Amino acid sequence: MPRWLWVGATVVVVAVVLVLAMAYVFQRRLIYLPSDGPVPPAAQVLPGARDVRLTTSDGLTLGAWYVPPTGPALGFTVLVANGNGGDRSHRTELAAALRAEGLAVLLFDYRGYGGNPGDPSAEGLALDVRAAREYLVGDLRVPQDRLVYFGDSLGGAVVAELARAHPPAGLLLRSPFTELADTAAEHYPFLPVRMLLRDRLPVAEHVARLDVPTAVVYGTADSVVPPGQSRAVADAAAGPVRVVEIRGAHHNDPGLLAGSPVVDAVVGLVSPPR
Repeated sequence: MPRWLWVGATVVVVAVVLVLAMAYVFQRRLIYLPSDGPVPPAAQVLPGARDVRLTTSDGLTLGAWYVPPTGPALGFTVLVANGNGGDRSHRTELAAALRAEGLAVLLFDYRGYGGNPGDPSAEGLALDVRAAREYLVGDLRVPQDRLVYFGDSLGGAVVAELARAHPPAGLLLRSPFTELADTAAEHYPFLPVRMLLRDRLPVAEHVARLDVPTAVVYGTADSVVPPGQSRAVADAAAGPVRVVEIRGAHHNDPGLLAGSPVVDAVVGLVSPPR
């Protein structure tokens, strides 16, 4: 082999190795995107709501908001697991809409989000959502069969895993992916993501072993999580499932974040359809 060709091949190999190494080391900075700045007091944005603190089994203290219902109480509490971006203040409209329907709501931030200590990972988020559930059933004495889990995008993986250990009265998955690697492969087709990813977050695998009422809500124009993946999650569900397809909606469209189709789907899990 000519020297110039050998040198060129070596440069290419080194460059590829460096790219793969960077992708492996910094992958969680691409997955988890917390917003900067502190989260305001609960009552400042949701009158009557209160700030609470959650304690994880590995010793972290996380911020959360408990939001009591304002409409005629249905007797259920919705535990909301956020997506990969922002913080709990970005779910204010959702909490307001749910409380108006008579549902209590717990909004919380994962480790590394909303001013919380720690760094997010699949294992860490699993501990965080358990701390949120423990606050509801332990401190507030909410019966397990009066809990509804709401998973927003990546949060769908968080609550689906929790539901395997602690089945709720109902499970709502908003724009869920089948597993993280499937979505990552759509966005980074030039990388061997299945080999590199440390956090699997397998939603379809979890719901296939869950016999609880489930609602899957997604938009047909979602460019973040392919709609086909959300449909595949619904198809995999072992329990009764309702699919709500919002035509033309993108991943972060207002109708998918806190619109009436989403709110109605939550209410439908605990009361007859309207």
